[in-house]
This record gives sequence, structure tokens and C-alpha cells, in this order.
Amino acid sequence: MSISLELTIFNKLFAAVAEEMGIVLRKSAFSPNIKERRDYSCALCTAQGELLAQAAHIPVHLGALPRTLARVLPEFPLGPGDVLLLNDPYWGGTHLPDLTVLAPVYAGQRLAFYLVNRAHHADVGGSTPGSMPLARNLEEEGVIISPSYLFKAGRLQEDFLESLVARMRVPTERRGDLRAQLAALNRGQERLAGLIARYGLEKLLDLSEALLAYSERAMRELIAAIPDGSYAFEDYLDDDGYGHRDLAIRLNLTVSGDAAVLDFRASTDQATGGVNAVPPVVDAACYYVFLTLLAEDYPINQGCFRPLSVLTRPGSLLDPVYPAPVAAGNVETSQRLVDVVLGALAPALPEVIPAASQGTMNNLAFGSQDPATGREFTYYETIAGGMGGRPGRAGLDGVHTHMTNTRNTPIEVLEREYPLVVERYAFRENSGGAGRFPGGRGLVRDFRFLVPVTVSLLTERRSHAPYGLQGGGPAAPGENVLISAQGEERLPGKINLPLPAGSRLSIHTPGGGGWGEIT
Repeated sequence: MSISLELTIFNKLFAAVAEEMGIVLRKSAFSPNIKERRDYSCALCTAQGELLAQAAHIPVHLGALPRTLARVLPEFPLGPGDVLLLNDPYWGGTHLPDLTVLAPVYAGQRLAFYLVNRAHHADVGGSTPGSMPLARNLEEEGVIISPSYLFKAGRLQEDFLESLVARMRVPTERRGDLRAQLAALNRGQERLAGLIARYGLEKLLDLSEALLAYSERAMRELIAAIPDGSYAFEDYLDDDGYGHRDLAIRLNLTVSGDAAVLDFRASTDQATGGVNAVPPVVDAACYYVFLTLLAEDYPINQGCFRPLSVLTRPGSLLDPVYPAPVAAGNVETSQRLVDVVLGALAPALPEVIPAASQGTMNNLAFGSQDPATGREFTYYETIAGGMGGRPGRAGLDGVHTHMTNTRNTPIEVLEREYPLVVERYAFRENSGGAGRFPGGRGLVRDFRFLVPVTVSLLTERRSHAPYGLQGGGPAAPGENVLISAQGEERLPGKINLPLPAGSRLSIHTPGGGGWGEIT
């Protein structure tokens, strides 16, 4: 399906606004999590709140945005100079560390677009440093920000901002990262003003609608090429951290003509621990899989999502009821959702769908106060693993896959910023699944803490291994190991853990599944 030269040019112009917003955000940020790992996303939306263009950032952030705007805009109108801030997962957020800022773009008195960015802050309060704890309710995971005006008519709500960051650890860093998000919005405003001045608002709006319609047609054409039918698949989360194991995610995927319905209503009930995923996260995982089936040069916008319907059941793992915790739902359950959707599509597209990748983000958060300097610190990262083997090619070693698109923080940055030593960082041998096209290797990353710290781990694929496809073998599941003078202790996948100085934590990430029988 060909695209006109004019649509191509304007798609690139709109996407460039989001890309430049991201550059400003990264270069202005304070925390390594944003500066180095690049755990943020930027996008441009229409005046109706539809996703129009995005930067090549984080799939779980971006795919959730349509439901975010649909949830907040009817109740929180934005005039010139307004900026809305939120992180509440029950108001269209993903999980509490992801702070979302949203601003309108006006051309004179006319609302033209919205700009939005979402960044993962290294701490937003809660029961443990890093705000990614094993928790039983949302309040334990951090400060809940229901939609609130950070700016009103161009005036910063300073009392609100200061009271907010005061409830978070390392408030100077929190304030700095949030101001970086605001700087990104300002840059987006400048670039859009330039486009409006150059091409005129009416032309930009007409092309916006044309881009949405083109992407919808492209997705419908793709779905129409999938054989009609119902495709079922299920996979399991290891546990919720509180003894509830083998939590089922069940999908019945129905393809009919040029539309698809993804029905997750048979999935297990909501969990005690934070593996619950709110519907915006479920949407994002489903959208991501179908977007990967499109050719790379297709515009990615909300038109792509129109042929897809996602069904969840209130009170379930994928549609929890407040105050269920959700920190791991965004990062871990989203990964399993991708595995389930790919697994359902595999019989329909056997020469297209890859084996499962590592299926976890291996979330590590820690923090404390350095006794030598008195400086409080918090840190969060995800750790890469193996990519699944795919038709015609082996999986890649040690990469971030699917719902994350971040980087690993360099050792030099970690050791400069925090009182620790990275004692090992290597590929994990023999961790990829066997197959004609084997899965990629996971990683081993060892941290030795030089001061006492509190550590939180939210990890998956420690018991349920990433699956192989078309006769390929499963990958090795991951392991979390504590090494001390008393020896080695295998840790649970999800745990809050105080550690004395000198402790060594070793994260062994899963490999990817193998694809195809070995002939």
C-alpha cells in the first residue's frame, strides 16, 4: 500500500516534533534513568486527543496514551498556557513512576494539537526507594497524582509542585526531571508554531486526518491478510510475590475480515501483588504486536489502532479495581501479554511470528543514604536479555525487547553516580533456546553495594521459561542470586530486601526461545 510523497513528508515533520521533544528531555534531565537509560516517550496528538505522531521511544508508554487522553480531556479542559500532570493508573496512567505531562497547542483562539510526554522517575515515594516495591496496594507504590494542573494560564502552581516533590525521595532530582519534561513541551510548542506559520493550520489538520485514515487502511489491509478464525493461547506469570502462582493470561483472538478482537476476559482475577495491568497497558501490548507486523515505513498513529478491539474483565488481572497495586503490571505483565498475542498469532502466521523473547524487564530498584556524604540516592533500571529466534535469523543476545525500548545504564555512569561496583557484566552462556534459529543469550549483571541499601526486585520468567516455536526449545529462565560471606542464596522473583554494605546481587536474565527444529 503506497503512501503519497506529501503524506510522507508531513508524517516525518510531525514525528520530528516528538523526536526533538525527546532530545530536549534527555539532555535536560537530572537522573541517569532518563539521561542514560532513556526511559521516556514523547508524542503529538490531534485536538480530538488521537495519537498523531510519536518518537521511537517506549511502546508501553505510547500505546497507552490514547486511553489516557480519552480519560482525562473530557473532565480537565486545557486552555492556553495550561499543563496537566498525572500518574494515576486509574486515570489513564501506566504505573506511578511514569509521570505524564500534557499541554494544548493553540493557533490563536483555536485548539490545534496536544503535546504529551511520559517519563519514568527514579522515585515517586512509596514504601521503598525506587518506587517499584512488592506491595499490596497502590499507596505503597508511591504518591498518586490524579490529573492536576501544573500550569494554569501560563502560571506555575508552585505550591502544588513543592508539596508534590517533598513527598518523594531526592526532591531536587525529581524537580529537575519534571522541569525537563516541561522543557520538552516548550520545544514542541515552538516547533508546531513554526509548522503552523509555514503551512497554515488548515493544511496541517487536513493532512493529520489523511495520515490517520491512511494508517487505518494499512492496518485493515494487514489484518485482512490473516486467515479468518479464532486463535487461542495462554501463558502464565510466575507469581505475584505473595504466594499466588501461575497466574493465567488467556486470549481468544478473533480475526474477521479487516478487524480483530482480542478477548482477555477469561484471564485470572486480579492479584494481591502489583502484577495487575490496567487497560491502557493491555491496549499498548496488543497494539505493539500488530504494529510490528507492519512495514517499517508506515506512519504509526491512532489510525492503526481503530481496527483492533481489546476486551478485559473488571476485577481481573488485566482490569483491576482500585486500590490494586500495578507497578509490575506495566513492566512485567505487559511483556507476558506480548508473548500471549504472539503465541495466538503463530498458527495463523507460522513463517512470521518469532519465539518468545526473555519476557521480563528484570526490574531492579535500590536506594539509601551514603554515610560518607550524607547524600540520599535512588536508582531504577531494567536489564536486557535474550531475543527469541525468528524465521530465518537467530535471536539477538543481551537486548531490550518488546514493551521496553530503553538502554542499560553504562557501568561508568553507575559507579560514578552511586556507591557500588559492577563486578560482572557478561552474556549468560547457554541461556538461549535451541533451534534451527536459536534464541539469544541473556545477561549476567552483578552489583556489589558499598553502603547499606534497600533493594526491590520485580522480575518474571524465573519459573515459566520463554517458549520456543515451530519445534524450537525453550530458553533458560532467569535467576536472582544474593552472594555473601555465607554463600549464595537464590532469591524470589519479587522481593523487597535490605542489604548490608558489601552485599553482592547477581541478576541472571532469561534467554530467548528457539525457533524451528534442528535438522
